[in-house]
Amino acid sequence: MSVTTQIFAEDAYASTCDATVLAINELGGIILDQTVFYATSGGQPGDSGYLERANGEQIAIATTVYEKGGKETIVHVPEANQPQVEVGEKLIAHIDWDRRHKLSRMHTACHILSVVCPNPITGAAVGENESRIDFDMTETADKAELSAAMMALVEANHTIFSQWITEQELDDNPGLVRSKNVKPPRGVGKIRLVCIGDDAAIDSQPCGGTHVSETGEVGTIHIGKIEKKGRENRRMRIRFGAPPPG
Repeated sequence: MSVTTQIFAEDAYASTCDATVLAINELGGIILDQTVFYATSGGQPGDSGYLERANGEQIAIATTVYEKGGKETIVHVPEANQPQVEVGEKLIAHIDWDRRHKLSRMHTACHILSVVCPNPITGAAVGENESRIDFDMTETADKAELSAAMMALVEANHTIFSQWITEQELDDNPGLVRSKNVKPPRGVGKIRLVCIGDDAAIDSQPCGGTHVSETGEVGTIHIGKIEKKGRENRRMRIRFGAPPPG
């Protein structure tokens, strides 16, 4: 199995990198030795963009996924009718930065919502303009109050950083895991935490997604809708911008 160095895990602001083609799978997916492309995981969609050849030719990448069976090999999925690359070829990987930045801001907004609404999470999906989180809760919630609490954290401009802990450390601190149904991936011996605030004073939870470096970079957000999805499930939709009047 080819192992892909995942640059985005350490630097979510890296938008390009040099890479070498390690393999091409049976479906035409391109596996590189390293990449800035985030692979679909944890409710966040994979990056799109293009791979640049030495002659300037571009291979458009529609999405990025993990190879089946683990989180070590990343597959870049070309759009239809793209030029064929060769194993060993040197390329430059370019993500669609505008799209990535929106997803990073939105993913960070999801973390902020989980701080102001600290119920167990049963599902989530990150989008470019709207994201959703499903919470295990029976009580009602006020959109305006939640939006105001989220914006207070945004406007305080808390720092955001990541750090690594061992799997044993996670076992010793089960409260770090907010998801009720999905556990952090194991098997590599370490778990990545995304932290908000000095010394993680605001929040700390396992996450492999991309995020901005300060809460202020999220921008204006609000809860656009709260839906009842069962007796013990509430779905909250986060949207960019100020809430509509009225």
